[in-house]
Amino acid sequence: MESTEGAQQTHLTLANNLFLLTHPDVDDIDKVRLRDDVISTVTQDDMAPLYESLGASGVLEIDQKVLDDMRVKIADELNKLDEKIADAEENLGESEVREAHLAKSLFFIRIGDKEKALEQLKVTEGKTVAVGQRMDLVFYTLQMGFFYMDFDLISKSIDKAKNLFEEGGDWERKNRLKVYEGLYCMSTRNFKKAADLFLDSISTFTTYEIFPYDTFIFYTVLASIISLDRVSLKQKVVDAPEILTVIGKIPFLSEFMNSLYECQYKSFFSAFAGISKHIKLDRYLNPHFRFYMREIRTVVYSQFLESYKSVTIEAMAKAFGVTVDFIDLELSRFIAAGKLHCKIDKVAGVLETNRPDAKNALYQATIKQGDFLLNRIQKLSRVIDL
Repeated sequence: MESTEGAQQTHLTLANNLFLLTHPDVDDIDKVRLRDDVISTVTQDDMAPLYESLGASGVLEIDQKVLDDMRVKIADELNKLDEKIADAEENLGESEVREAHLAKSLFFIRIGDKEKALEQLKVTEGKTVAVGQRMDLVFYTLQMGFFYMDFDLISKSIDKAKNLFEEGGDWERKNRLKVYEGLYCMSTRNFKKAADLFLDSISTFTTYEIFPYDTFIFYTVLASIISLDRVSLKQKVVDAPEILTVIGKIPFLSEFMNSLYECQYKSFFSAFAGISKHIKLDRYLNPHFRFYMREIRTVVYSQFLESYKSVTIEAMAKAFGVTVDFIDLELSRFIAAGKLHCKIDKVAGVLETNRPDAKNALYQATIKQGDFLLNRIQKLSRVIDL
């Protein structure tokens, strides 16, 4: 499950191909190529457990001869690995014993046997002293977590890595962990923390095993747009040289970001349509597609309305290049959900903003929390009196 520097880890590429293979928006002709790629990777790495599960779910058709050949190869390789472990334990030093156990761990990872891989990684960890090497075992576990989208495993592994860093650890591995944690946060809909972690890693990115640099910039920009205020967005994203060197290679992303910042709302909606297709076809962002679409529209509508105390619905529709009915329906939903602070005067065809005063909002929140605290104290006093 290892990867060369600058190349995405093979099994994560496979996971992405499997996601696209079962996606309804992918063309049938593309699915033929994807199916060939999946079969090639599965057979090349002797991934018998995955092959069986894909056959059971109807994604692939099982070729029994291919499956039998895989099982024979797995059995032969396991015998060789067990012999190496036995030889190392009998004749060699601790370092060689650890390497033999690590080889067996990586073999289970390669063939896609998750449970045995995790068990063997624990055994390998018991033979490992150096913090850096123990961290590498955590990274293998994290890669498995992202392959299977096992967020419980990912969360526990991130916590474990942070505890290891308290014992020591180099900056390169710490920076890599930030990207892993950022991907986890984005995959669990914590875009604010994901944006902070990605931006911290932007100049030190070396985590090519989980995705290419272009993809990293794509995630960074998308997470930042719905998380940062305009000033921070300008400083950290719009003017960031690391982003500017790559953003032009990613379809629609430059227009999407710059049109939003420059208030070119027609161009924004045009790029918005293109970006939405990319998000739909992204394995990590797809589950949050509707949420992200709502959040980005909240950002852009709030930004437009911030400049006005009142504005006609027709003027807003014209600015966005859409119909009056569309804007009316859109805004009514966001106002009802409490996402936009304005009201619609349907008779006059006017939007009136009623942005809440920050100090007043803080005062109201303090009063509400104070009432809650007093109620809790009164309940507690009754219990104590008894």
